[in-house]
Amino acid sequence: MTATPIPRTLGLTLYGDLDVSVIDELPGGRGSIKTFVRTTEKLPKVFDFIREKISAGRQAYIVYPRVDVADTDKDIKAVTKEFANVEKALAGFKVGLLHGRIKPAEKENVMTDFRANEIKALVATSLIEVGVDVPNATVMLIENAEHFGLAQLHQLRGRIGRGAHESFCILVSDAQHKEAQARLKILEETNDGFKIAEADLKLRGPGELLGQQQSGLPKLRFGNLAEDLNLIRQARELVAKSSSEH
Repeated sequence: MTATPIPRTLGLTLYGDLDVSVIDELPGGRGSIKTFVRTTEKLPKVFDFIREKISAGRQAYIVYPRVDVADTDKDIKAVTKEFANVEKALAGFKVGLLHGRIKPAEKENVMTDFRANEIKALVATSLIEVGVDVPNATVMLIENAEHFGLAQLHQLRGRIGRGAHESFCILVSDAQHKEAQARLKILEETNDGFKIAEADLKLRGPGELLGQQQSGLPKLRFGNLAEDLNLIRQARELVAKSSSEH
């Protein structure tokens, strides 16, 4: 089975092998999240905005796709190189660093300081996309956003908006590829995970339900999971009815 979580779950559900409990409301007391797509030329204004929010008592995540800069593609930013640049841009505020190569004890110290609001901005990789809950963090800046998947960007955005204050997700990208632009536009337009899942399915394809490919169209076509929803649902109901009668 494809390991891509959202299309895989949708595929399994539609074909009757999995029932899903739907939670379509956020917990009470949470502020809204606004998402904006910006180019790198706007970064100075973005960091001015982050400084403003930190000065008001809030905190920020600043996410990069890599730990180190790769020789093959120096245009993709990495936390180890950008950390000094962020410290300079946020001079006067304590900045923390978090990625997968840091020792566990040091990671825990960084997160403890971030939760205590001693670290004002956390420079990190996608390591923070799950299991991090700091309600005071209200800004999420993601650079090279086109190098993250749609579901992953939605997960990262979920690290903010966990408190009562209004939150802001800023996706920075100079990507010219139409599919990358479309993915970012979707996130700018909606916070609805179900709509994002449908868009992810349309853009990526379902992958192979009976193979290993995580995107694209299967060689044996079962139908269009995004467009044939009603037809698939009817088929599932007929199968369930037939099974109950026999």
